[in-house]
Amino acid sequence: MSQRTCLSVILAAGEGTRMKSALPKVLHQIAGLPMVAHVVKAAETAGAGDQVLVIGHGAEEMRKAAAKFAPDAETYVQEKRLGTAHAVLAAREAISRGYDDVLVMFGDTPLIDPGALTVARLKLAEGAAVAVIGFRTPNPTGYGRLIEKGGKLVAIREEKDCSDEEKKITFCNGGLMAVAGGRALELLDAVGNKNAKGEYYLTDIVGIASGHGLDVVATEASFENALGINNRAELAQAQGIWQQRRRHEAMLSGVTLIAPETVFFSHDTEIGADTIVEPNVWFGPGVKIATGAKIHAFSHIEGATIASNCDVGPFARLRPGADLRQKAKVGNFCEVKQATIEEGAKVNHLTYIGDARVGAGANIGAGTITCNYDGYSKFFTDIGEGAFIGSNSALVAPITIGKGGYIASGSVITEDVPDDALAFGRARQKTIPGKGKELRERFAAAAAAKKKAGADH
Repeated sequence: MSQRTCLSVILAAGEGTRMKSALPKVLHQIAGLPMVAHVVKAAETAGAGDQVLVIGHGAEEMRKAAAKFAPDAETYVQEKRLGTAHAVLAAREAISRGYDDVLVMFGDTPLIDPGALTVARLKLAEGAAVAVIGFRTPNPTGYGRLIEKGGKLVAIREEKDCSDEEKKITFCNGGLMAVAGGRALELLDAVGNKNAKGEYYLTDIVGIASGHGLDVVATEASFENALGINNRAELAQAQGIWQQRRRHEAMLSGVTLIAPETVFFSHDTEIGADTIVEPNVWFGPGVKIATGAKIHAFSHIEGATIASNCDVGPFARLRPGADLRQKAKVGNFCEVKQATIEEGAKVNHLTYIGDARVGAGANIGAGTITCNYDGYSKFFTDIGEGAFIGSNSALVAPITIGKGGYIASGSVITEDVPDDALAFGRARQKTIPGKGKELRERFAAAAAAKKKAGADH
């Protein structure tokens, strides 16, 4: 297999009108990644060294998106939608280069297992001209049936064309297939359009190949592998299946999920063994968590790096660029963005740390804010090792709090604080004896007068 060249042709030209969206269907996301990108990743894992996307609706938007998830992929436009075989032939130039294997896939089947593609390719290596990926279901109604004789696949029959006996077949067409590269164009060019819709169907190559005495086989995968997405309900179903797979994988790798069904991963989430994740946690793209961390309930994390034995949440938000070093803590109702929280530092409650460094062992009191934005530009706050920031302090960037610096509670700090210095940034308290009682009496009288005036009207 390693010596065999492989091209994947991914059909992604569908308009997806049932999605009720201006966005091309295959760009709708599962786990933070367009569904077509999941298909590309599966093909790459199965050994497809080259990728082709056949696009149509929203071609420019598709090209722009593909530049991110498949920068080396070629794109071909299916100008008219005349069927699946016609769509594959839009990539004639690429297919004609003489690959050993050609994988034909659909951009709206994001749950395809690379292992299923590998099995189909193995059948080509053993001499088959076509290998169709099928699935079994106790309720085959609506699916094309795979008609086999003597261990060979002889036809794919749409249900409306099936005999009563054939309708009992539970082995159904999953739509995906592998075709011997040397035969691909010959078979595709032989497909006709003499059918009710006047379209060129990819499935016809099975009967054509079989009629020419070529070996055609069916391989079996789970129903999930062939699950196509046509509307948002099916998109949610696929999301649920993907998440279930990923949760199971995480737990088998040593991660504790207290309530697995409430934790949501992204396509690239990395999470180390002995990490504990409490209920209702959401991981956006770009999260890396080392071993032994604890993520408390209702935390929202994206684009963040969390080192070993950190403690996050509950109700914490880590935004892109958050970098927590070993044993750091970000507690409840705290937000961290584009900031490093160094080893053992604590940001415990009701705090915003943005565009900053919090030195090792520093303590950030409740209600602290790094004032990093003036409406036009962002500025940096540097908090030294072992510093203590009193509660309800505002640090107006750019500013440096030195090593061991101590900020009194309720301060607004606008100037740098040297190492080990104490800084106050608040007005001196003034106490007026009896003034509180006088104010209460005045306010009570005003409220009573207002109430009486309302009653008189």
